[in-house]
Amino acid sequence: MLSSAAICTIVRRALANAGLNPAHKGAHLLRHSVATQMLRQGASLTEIGEILRHRNPQTTMIYAKVDLDLLRPLALPWPGGAQ
Repeated sequence: MLSSAAICTIVRRALANAGLNPAHKGAHLLRHSVATQMLRQGASLTEIGEILRHRNPQTTMIYAKVDLDLLRPLALPWPGGAQ
């Protein structure tokens, strides 16, 4: 089994080889990507927390950020027209 440091090194090397420089690197990037995809596909925060093995539900709440692109199609027109 690989240590978290080894996984971070592998991810950072792969990002560098791909010419990518995201703000977050390492294992966190993989975990965040998985959680974001799960959320977009309709998974609950409880399910995401279980997969990521979060001990505290508050930790999973970081993925509950507002995604305007996903919300835009759900928005109703403003009563009386645009302001």
